[in-house]
Amino acid sequence: MGIEMDYPPDQIDQWSLGDLENRCQREIINFRKGELYDDRYCLEIFHRAINRQDERAMELLMLSFRYMVAGWLRSHPRRESALRHYGEMDYVAFTFERFWLATHAQMLVFDTLAAALKYLKLSLNGAVLDTLRAHEKQMLQLPEPGVGFPEEPAAQEQDTGRELWEVIQSFLPTEREKSVAYLIFHCNLKPREIMQRCPGMFSNVGEIYHLRRNIEERLMRNKDQIRWRLGDQEK
Repeated sequence: MGIEMDYPPDQIDQWSLGDLENRCQREIINFRKGELYDDRYCLEIFHRAINRQDERAMELLMLSFRYMVAGWLRSHPRRESALRHYGEMDYVAFTFERFWLATHAQMLVFDTLAAALKYLKLSLNGAVLDTLRAHEKQMLQLPEPGVGFPEEPAAQEQDTGRELWEVIQSFLPTEREKSVAYLIFHCNLKPREIMQRCPGMFSNVGEIYHLRRNIEERLMRNKDQIRWRLGDQEK
């Protein structure tokens, strides 16, 4: 462990991430105990992660606050419903993904640690509610090979499945989204299984979850058009 340099407050931007992490951890403990704390060190890490897009700072924040996010999930009023679809650490990943996208897009600067954590908690709530909404609406998914819509006659099931896949592909603008749709919905693989079976194809499991959510949202927006195009092909 290196020697922690005690720079003056106006030189905190010169601190190394390692030194900031050490001080931030101490202040987090004080914060959670309800004792006096100095949030400059944690806020500097937030600043580097959000405004400088420093990947190491992002990793430090995830390591520092992931268990706090998990704790919030355990007390969430819809925890049981949420965990039917994904695991606890998946929601932690979703939370930070939403947090990064929202804060970087707006280039937010937090004045207090409490404000940053409030925004992080809101990101968790958004991740939970979005997941539940998607499943409650019974998202239109690709069928297993040879299986069509339940309401379709059995003789048309195989053709319907093929036509559905062709139509849905037309709504996916990138090859990566088409690949994820095929692997998850057609091959019935989970994101972690995709990482294992397709090494090097995606940077991490979070990217797969992000692409999946994009796909689901796009299909939901175009659900009526997809059904219309399938019906039009049958005429």
